[in-house]
Amino acid sequence: MKRRVLIAKALSHEPRILFLDEPTAGVDVSLRKDMWQLVRRLREGGVTIILTTHYIEEAQEIADRIGIIDRGRLMLVEDKDTLMRKLGGKQLSIELKAPISEIPEALAAWNLSLSETGEQLVYQYDDESNHGGIARLLAAVEAAGIGFADLSTHQTSLEDIFVSLIGEGR
Repeated sequence: MKRRVLIAKALSHEPRILFLDEPTAGVDVSLRKDMWQLVRRLREGGVTIILTTHYIEEAQEIADRIGIIDRGRLMLVEDKDTLMRKLGGKQLSIELKAPISEIPEALAAWNLSLSETGEQLVYQYDDESNHGGIARLLAAVEAAGIGFADLSTHQTSLEDIFVSLIGEGR
């Protein structure tokens, strides 16, 4: 309730800029959802919101621009989509039906990596440069006589980027 009162008090002046310092720390799930709906409405209404948070997944969902601070030092400020494009990426993991000892020469152009066990091929890509590449890759894998049992994808999150940046800074 204290958190609600503080936010109501801050909004009573109809600010054009609103500073929120860890607004969802220690609140229940229901209040967290309500707060983010309110923040979205304020943003859509033209209010500039400066948010500090340790909940990186929340920042990824709601922020337009991201600033990363490590030990009091501002490391970067970037448009979120640009940051995700520059430092993020996607990974396709192809689980093979049977292990292989090396990547066939026919697949060299794909810059694949092979897991230590030989049971998985890994393809790093981004949306902009891929343009149907996954379908062509899978056709090439099949044409090389390699059967696959499963596929999975992983997209770099803002948290992954944050950890890599902070790690580099130390």
